[in-house]
Amino acid sequence: MTITKRNALKLGIASFLVNLAGNTAAKETVGTKVIVVGAGIAGLAAAQQLQSQGATVIVLEAGDYIGGRIRTDMSLGAPFEFGAGWIHGPDEKNPIKRLADRVGANTFVTNDDSLEVFDTQGQPLKGEDYDRMDRMYDRLQRKLYLRGRRRDKRSIYEAITEIEPELLNDPLGRWMLSAYIEFDIGAGIEDISAANAFSDTSFDGDDVIFTDGYDAILAPLSDGIDVRLNSTVFQISYGKDGVEVNGIEADYVVCAVPLGVLKAGTIAFDPALPSAVQDAVNEIGFGTVTKIALKFDKPFWNVETQYFGVMTEPKGRWNYWLNYRKFSNENVLLGLSFGQYAPVADKMSQDDMTKDAMEVLQSVWGEAVTAPNAVLTTHWSQHPNFKGAYSYPQAGGSIAQYERFEKPIGNRLFMAGEHTVFNYHSTTHGALMSGRRAAKAIASLW
Repeated sequence: MTITKRNALKLGIASFLVNLAGNTAAKETVGTKVIVVGAGIAGLAAAQQLQSQGATVIVLEAGDYIGGRIRTDMSLGAPFEFGAGWIHGPDEKNPIKRLADRVGANTFVTNDDSLEVFDTQGQPLKGEDYDRMDRMYDRLQRKLYLRGRRRDKRSIYEAITEIEPELLNDPLGRWMLSAYIEFDIGAGIEDISAANAFSDTSFDGDDVIFTDGYDAILAPLSDGIDVRLNSTVFQISYGKDGVEVNGIEADYVVCAVPLGVLKAGTIAFDPALPSAVQDAVNEIGFGTVTKIALKFDKPFWNVETQYFGVMTEPKGRWNYWLNYRKFSNENVLLGLSFGQYAPVADKMSQDDMTKDAMEVLQSVWGEAVTAPNAVLTTHWSQHPNFKGAYSYPQAGGSIAQYERFEKPIGNRLFMAGEHTVFNYHSTTHGALMSGRRAAKAIASLW
């Protein structure tokens, strides 16, 4: 097969002028005080660089742990990543790859071509089926690329109803649209912009998993940083004389909370955000992907296969599974839900989600499927500190909306997070780069 999960749809090439080294600045910031709101990777990256430049930094985090959407649970004997699960494009220019090398992290290169897909009857696809999917995919690529050049304001779904309507009624086509496009972008094709979905940039290389946990990269970013957990921020005040957050006064503030929190309006800004920035908050999409990890006493699947696909209905319902036996000794299958089904799954209890996911496994392996002895689940859209997983270009929106977050607001307030970097949105490296960008901008003003 020729399909890959993340790089195949990168049809547009753009530039993003960020110093990837991250430890140099236009000026030193000795004598300045900065508050960073949010201890995800964007906030930690900003804090680490600011402190290395001489600033006094305080990080306020609403949760009880650092890392934000980087959170690892090792209770299954292998890493269950609540959020970020891969280094996307682990070449030497990727700052996450650099951090991984710095901490000596153990990694495993995944193989997207190690994939077996089962049809609606639970039967494995034949060789000609994969060939047909390749042809459908290539044809769709070309046609969507032309839509992007025309700046089509519609969603991918709406565009497909005109250019490839048969895909929407073909179980193989529906699976492909969900498992590749919806997984990659983190939302339903009904909501994703046809023009902007594939105009971002990616680093080279096959995706990499941290076999001992993604959170290993947080150590060099958090070392020596004053992080105050359980410190929810409800208001950020900023003006010509400085900023104030939770009664703490400082010279500058970096707001590195998820876009979902900004959308919810749980943080009040005084003065209010500029209308152009608030419009970007409202109009950039923020989606979710739901995970369930099921651990079994023994495998009932082919342990040599990396990924399994299942043509399920509704579209996006536990249709993609990662086999842990490829990189660990644990009999774990990780199921994922995408698109418009992911928010539905997020609202389920763990028991209901387990039953739902088990039905999908049983549709393929039947009575061979045994009861799991451990289960872990995610519910990002329901978490008050996140309200979703990551941003996406929403139908009707524009790339310029992401760019509105790049400029300082009143020369006091700086925005960071994956939603502030169009070219690398929805990635940990994009979040990290945005934090370093904010630190450099503060140094240039100071």
